[in-house]
Amino acid sequence: MGMEIRKLGADGPEVSAEGLGCMGMSEFYGSADEGEAKRVIERALELDVTFLDTADMYGPFTNEKLVGEAIAGHRDEVVLATKFGNVRGNNGERLGVRGDAEYVRQCCEDSLQRLGVERIDLYYQHRVDPEVPIEETVGAMAELVEQGKVAHLGLSEASPETIRRAHATHPIAALQTEYSLWSRDPEDQILPAVRELGIGFVAYSPLGRGFLTGRFRSIDDLPEGDFRRVSPRFEGENFDRNLELVEKVEELAEEKGVTAGQLALAWVLAQGSDIVPIPGTKRLQYLEQNVAAVEVELGDEDLRRLDEVAPAGVAVGDRYADMSPVDR
Repeated sequence: MGMEIRKLGADGPEVSAEGLGCMGMSEFYGSADEGEAKRVIERALELDVTFLDTADMYGPFTNEKLVGEAIAGHRDEVVLATKFGNVRGNNGERLGVRGDAEYVRQCCEDSLQRLGVERIDLYYQHRVDPEVPIEETVGAMAELVEQGKVAHLGLSEASPETIRRAHATHPIAALQTEYSLWSRDPEDQILPAVRELGIGFVAYSPLGRGFLTGRFRSIDDLPEGDFRRVSPRFEGENFDRNLELVEKVEELAEEKGVTAGQLALAWVLAQGSDIVPIPGTKRLQYLEQNVAAVEVELGDEDLRRLDEVAPAGVAVGDRYADMSPVDR
């Protein structure tokens, strides 16, 4: 069948129905292997996964360089998305959120240089700066479009009101927010708002940070230094209760002859042709499993049963230990 193509927003880019999140190739999920990470990106392109997602803060600052090196010679095949707004120091320290015009311009120049490209296809504000009017931030982003440095604009983890104000300043092609069988919050207000405005939806962590694959049966299955060890949904009693959800998903997946992860991804893909999940991986084996999810067809009965086992609010624990940067 080949990879389906989906369009992000009324005037946004056409992308592969499933993208590739590159964050874990550099940080957050245990040790990193740059050589294998590049092989994963090369294999993704071979499998027609052409939508790559990175950010300046990943590494920090090293993930963009890795992605840029991996796509050198393949630039025309790739829809390249990156982000700014989460400020970090050279030693990885977190320094808050910025959205002022000067910062927007500087971040774009730095990202272009690290990526080794002349234009970013989709440029997101990673988190909304509560101290800066969204009109100022998006106005500065719009200047980058006029200058040819950016093709399309996006937001991440923004509220409906912020999205509306941003879109009135300059068309927003995509909103990126966490969405999966255990994070269905966007269904209440976010998805209706972006659909009304003609904005595409990019689902990050569509596998619940790997939890929905069933690979983790205890906290000890996570490597040392993995940020999930201090993530509320992976802690103590929450882990055990969330594992009950995974076991139910695994039962349904077994009936269909697919993995739990493939079923979870197929569910996100089935929520609308305007939704593009970007599962992240740094392993070839998991990349190929994830891409195969595009071929999984879910009927009405499959979707009904998944709704039963994973209703909105089913996960125990917050998505992050500190939810304060999320614009709600």
